[in-house]
Amino acid sequence: SLSTGASWTSRTKLSLHTKPKMPPCDFTPERYQSLAYDRVLEIHKQHLSPVGTAYFQKPLLLHQGHMEWLFDSEGNRYLDFFSGIVTVSVGHCHPKVNAVAQKQLGRLWHTSSVFFHPPIHEYAEKLSELLPEPLKVIFLTNSGSEANDLAMLMARAHSKKTDIISFRGAYHGCSPYTLGLTNVGPFKMELPSGMGCQSGVNGVIQYPKGFLKKAFELVRERGGVCIADEVQTGFGRLGSHFWGFQTHDVLPDIVTMAKGIGNGFPMAAVVTSPEIAKSLAKCLSHFNTFGGNPMACAIGSAVLEVIKEENLQGNSQEVGTYTLLKFAKLRDEFEIVGDVRGKGLMIGIEMVQDKTFRIAPSMCITKPDVDFAVEVFHSALTQHVERRAK
Repeated sequence: SLSTGASWTSRTKLSLHTKPKMPPCDFTPERYQSLAYDRVLEIHKQHLSPVGTAYFQKPLLLHQGHMEWLFDSEGNRYLDFFSGIVTVSVGHCHPKVNAVAQKQLGRLWHTSSVFFHPPIHEYAEKLSELLPEPLKVIFLTNSGSEANDLAMLMARAHSKKTDIISFRGAYHGCSPYTLGLTNVGPFKMELPSGMGCQSGVNGVIQYPKGFLKKAFELVRERGGVCIADEVQTGFGRLGSHFWGFQTHDVLPDIVTMAKGIGNGFPMAAVVTSPEIAKSLAKCLSHFNTFGGNPMACAIGSAVLEVIKEENLQGNSQEVGTYTLLKFAKLRDEFEIVGDVRGKGLMIGIEMVQDKTFRIAPSMCITKPDVDFAVEVFHSALTQHVERRAK
């Protein structure tokens, strides 16, 4: 079956329809030798969060990954078209990132910010080169929620104001602090308590031309600061630019980033100006135990190098446009497809009955992969229409 992450197993049966042909993969996964599937279900039910998150009636038990491919405990291969919730930016277990991680693992895992270590300074230099002036001061954290928490704290410390505006349909994390900004279905909680560049969780909503520029002007006229949440949109995923805010010709005061920053390794960052950084320092001796640890920084540097060396931003632009046009044809063919929208490798397919499929594969995805994914989606829609007709 087709998941929200748009994966397709090689063993799925399509009744009388021709089965889409999966592109070849020269990687052979290791044999699964861990817990039995029934035991996994039992442990999950007894000891893990009761919040239901699995997309399948029979949850997938994933075992191994390679670039855009995932393998389950039974050896089935899947095309990952959601990249671990827009997180695996350069591909599962990318060889270069793996090699850097293994080398650093044997050298130094953790110290603290009390001591210096080269990986954090090497990474800070690489990342700062990718951001415009005056966004040159970097605070490293471990997740997007942490980054957005810190960004809100910075904004309040600098502006001396407490109110924060977030967009309707926004999602900025699941921490107690960021939940106050969230307005997406099951993630919304009635708590007293914003931010954006292209809304991801709410269905890849793009803002009208000039909207963000005007919004930034209004906020600054009233003494506020502007935060760009690049947790999903950053690091070249949108294709035309490295950062989402650049597509709107605006310059935020604070930028948050996570997910693709570490290709799946826990890592995040907040980048701001020296002036705002000093305002925070006057109010708080900010400290993060694991933020900027040697492992994360080494991996972060490797991710930036891979994005540049393999021209993954360019690939996001080329293959992303190809993907958008391919899926747009489904809108013309099927009445149940209401809209297809997006930019680069961040695409939303909105059904007419308030359900949106988010397409956000790793940036190493190829056009043959896209062809296969579109065939799978087409087959699923065809079967759905036929069932409804009966």
